[in-house]
Amino acid sequence: MTISRRRLVAGAAVLGTATALPASGPAWARPQSPGPGAAGTGRPGKPGKPRKPGKPRKKAPSPATSATEPFTVPLTVPRPLRPLRLAGHDFHRLTTGEADVELLPGATTRIRAYNGLMSPLIKARRGRPVLIRQVNRLDVPFAMHLHGGHIPQRYDGHPMHQAEPGDVRYYHYPNEQRAATLWLHDHSHGTGHGHHHSDSAESIYRGLAATYLLTDDFEDALPLPRGRYDVPLQIRDARFGDDGTLLYDPQGFLDRPTFLVNGSPRPYFEVAARKYRLRLMNTSNDRFFLLRLRDGTPMTQIASDGGLLPAPAQAWAVPLWPGERIDVVVDFSDRPVGSQVVLESLASFPGETPDVMRFDVVREARDPSSVPGELRPAPDLGTPVLEREFRMRFDPETGRHLINERVFDMNRVDFRSRLGETEAWTVVNDDVEMNIPHSMHPHLSHFRILDRNGRPPGPAEAGLKDTVTVAPGETVRFAVRFTDYTGLFMYHCHMMNHVAMGMMGQMETVR
Repeated sequence: MTISRRRLVAGAAVLGTATALPASGPAWARPQSPGPGAAGTGRPGKPGKPRKPGKPRKKAPSPATSATEPFTVPLTVPRPLRPLRLAGHDFHRLTTGEADVELLPGATTRIRAYNGLMSPLIKARRGRPVLIRQVNRLDVPFAMHLHGGHIPQRYDGHPMHQAEPGDVRYYHYPNEQRAATLWLHDHSHGTGHGHHHSDSAESIYRGLAATYLLTDDFEDALPLPRGRYDVPLQIRDARFGDDGTLLYDPQGFLDRPTFLVNGSPRPYFEVAARKYRLRLMNTSNDRFFLLRLRDGTPMTQIASDGGLLPAPAQAWAVPLWPGERIDVVVDFSDRPVGSQVVLESLASFPGETPDVMRFDVVREARDPSSVPGELRPAPDLGTPVLEREFRMRFDPETGRHLINERVFDMNRVDFRSRLGETEAWTVVNDDVEMNIPHSMHPHLSHFRILDRNGRPPGPAEAGLKDTVTVAPGETVRFAVRFTDYTGLFMYHCHMMNHVAMGMMGQMETVR
């Protein structure tokens, strides 16, 4: 099923809420009858890893076919990078540079990567800091941001601290926050060619996105799926040339028809007949996904950007906007070995294949896991003592995206927030006529949504968030309280094309 961009955005007032969607939702988004899944026949190597020379593969599909034909390559599940453990820290070495990898069978694609890997994984533990030595081997500046991290200014990826080509930077992540699915990406700014270009957008698009899983004792005490049954899934869109080249056009964000999961194009994933925790992350520049299992099987959402929800939320479709993370539990136990289940996006554009990936049930397995009726209470952020308003719109005369009629200026502080004081932020999307969605992502702290268009949030938005999407004409209010760290921090839309065109501000936290 495909829908037009205008129809998609018009429905975003419902879809952008990340709440469980009832069967009585909009007609264009209701479950369809199960569609047939194409059986995979290719036997490729590991996508997203450096290609090794060897014997040519027999009957390998062409790169162009692999970019569009679903279920011809297996999903790559990343192994955690192995840290050096010293002085109470986990120490990692990360090199950002270009690498030639095999994303499409039989082709080499040049990407920008951490340690030459597509979608690498760092596992961290609450109370145990992570120290990273980052070397920039790119020919463009790089600023590493831990999205969702509660981090001092100097390690937050502010463009003032970006690493120039050849530079070395150290990052210290305290990890004194709740367990959550976070991610690392570039946050350099203003180094491209003209105001329509941003190296952070291009670097993310070309592969610089790493998963950062923070765990803690509270979550470990719950009987949720774990180990090999806890799987991170970075989902994004891309466009490839016939030779496998990853094509980047900052203005061509509507023409990226290939879906990648952990760097694999529309892969298949062999699963056991039991429950899985799937950590869904949208690492696209601008793409929105509305994810569902084609046969109508419901998913159980257990977490959002800031970790576990107060209680699980049943949903047959999950809206996932750029920068957002949603953890769901899917139970394959009622499916016989040999069955297949397709994950698709109802938000694909006309002419696109909606398939994202396929789950192939290949074996039985013991399953001691369960989803408790209560997960983790949301923290009380207190009563707001200060109100702020942020109006977001696109200015067709200048071609810039604006927050409160301003574009980002690193030499300007837009406001100051006092540590420990709770604020209420009202975010208004004024792009009704242009029909453009926007989002808000403040650095340094998570927030709790108070209301959306005057209505309280649904169960799937009842936890901690760090990115919220606001549909055209919509208003979202949330409570936020910054703590611990003073300094300059950014807030911005997480549609990276909008950031590149100015939709970012700078705040200073003070005591």
